[in-house]
Amino acid sequence: MRTLLFYLLPICLVLFIACSKSDGGNTEPPPVAKPFVLRGIWVEGVIQAPGSTVILSSSQPEIQLRFSTAVMRSSTGGLQWTNAAGTAVPYTIQYGAGDSVLTLKPNAALPPFAQFRLTITESLRSSTGLQPTAPAFIILRTGLDSRDKFTRIPTDELMTLVQRQTFKYFWDFAHPASGMARERNTSGNVVTSGGSGMGAMAIVVGVHRGFITRAEGLERVQKMVTFLGTKADRFKGAFPHWLNGASGKVQPFSANDNGADLVETALLMQGLITARQYFNGTNAAETALRADINKIWEAVEWDWFRKGGENKLYWHWSPDKEWTMNLPISGWNEALITYVLAAASPTHSIPKAVYDEGWARNGAMRNGNTYYNEVLPLGPPQGGPLFLSHYSFLGLKPFGLKDQYADYEQQVKAHTLINYRYCVANPKGFLGYSDSCWGLTASDDNKVGYLAHEPQNDNGVISPTAALSSMPYTPEQSKAALEFFYYKLGDKLWKEYGFVDAFNLTDGWFADSFLAIDQGPIIIMLENYRSGLLWNLFMGAPEVKAGLNRLQFQY
Repeated sequence: MRTLLFYLLPICLVLFIACSKSDGGNTEPPPVAKPFVLRGIWVEGVIQAPGSTVILSSSQPEIQLRFSTAVMRSSTGGLQWTNAAGTAVPYTIQYGAGDSVLTLKPNAALPPFAQFRLTITESLRSSTGLQPTAPAFIILRTGLDSRDKFTRIPTDELMTLVQRQTFKYFWDFAHPASGMARERNTSGNVVTSGGSGMGAMAIVVGVHRGFITRAEGLERVQKMVTFLGTKADRFKGAFPHWLNGASGKVQPFSANDNGADLVETALLMQGLITARQYFNGTNAAETALRADINKIWEAVEWDWFRKGGENKLYWHWSPDKEWTMNLPISGWNEALITYVLAAASPTHSIPKAVYDEGWARNGAMRNGNTYYNEVLPLGPPQGGPLFLSHYSFLGLKPFGLKDQYADYEQQVKAHTLINYRYCVANPKGFLGYSDSCWGLTASDDNKVGYLAHEPQNDNGVISPTAALSSMPYTPEQSKAALEFFYYKLGDKLWKEYGFVDAFNLTDGWFADSFLAIDQGPIIIMLENYRSGLLWNLFMGAPEVKAGLNRLQFQY
């Protein structure tokens, strides 16, 4: 018995001590649940910061969400994938790593150039019922759908198609009362002088290409000329930037710009002289048109715009504001044609000194620096917007054109190649810029309304007119852009009057606008590349030759 007690007493003592500890109120707390934390968002295999915007490379991307603990499957309605309008995007979920990793994929291909938001809301729960420690979201944007949007046709046929469609802006959409070109497709009665000069040249192309008959083209140009000669406001023979296409009254371009615009007048005269040279028949109608054009052309008092005899031309003048704008026309920019026509005037000519001091600034317009392996003879760093190499050269042929300041063939080619190579280099990393998607010039803009885009002022906006109107200078690069714009982006860019004014692939924005001064150079410069028609007509005018000779150009 003593032996049994000897063995049982230690065991009871141990049990007593253990029970005493258990009954002492020192119970250990239950284990705490792990917090429900988002550890990362992977988009197409790359981790992304919550709140960021990601450009997708696939139309059916995989989005992976990694959490610190398992997700309650019945709560995944708390993952909201919506488009820009707030409509839900159907998707499927694959679960992994014990339901702590969720891989989401849309059920169907997402449309191109669209924006989506994936939001992790507080409705999502862990398997233990916890809310996420911090709700999060990510913005997803789709890019280019690389499939062709239209059937491929020979490049020459495509150029004809582009010319025909662009021609409609100046034919179908011209102001019904005056035949003048509207400033843009939302301008109502506001017509543009310079754009109407381009419109006259477009009509010549339309007749040449068989889009309209010669009689139809003659009638339309005569309608414009009659309006300009009998109804439109003029100031010392020069026209304002904008007119009311019905009444002919000036439409102020700005508070102090309510009169003559000499550069716009020059662009108008460039078109009218080209049309005069084209309609060279001996019949009464074509003879009358030429006479009417000459009256308008000879009435422009170019020398008045020297502001009292200075050796420079001024851009603006009006009867009540006079010289308030006080803007000399100085190179290098789009206004070379103004000095050439001022020198060419048979009635109000200017001497070479005005060109040298006012335009060339005694050589100060020279550049001479190298950009992207191209020496740029004239102008601002990296060349500026491409319209500087288009507007004056719709009629002036730069090939073979030289003076003491520049070889103009080198100028326009270097300027265009610099613009092209900048876009290929794409130093700011904008979506879409490439050897087939390029061209920076003044156009509509999705951020500021309207902007002179160029390498030193680039915000991701490409303007089709930039590359297409450069066709004579960079044919291979411009053809690549033409095909890209039409075949790859045609569902967004190709509309009733040709290509819309501009687009920004980074922002998924496509303009719905057309501007006369952007549509005009497309049809004209495509024709100059194909046949040299407008160059030959304008350069064949005797006054133009006289003006170039007076300024000592070689051509």
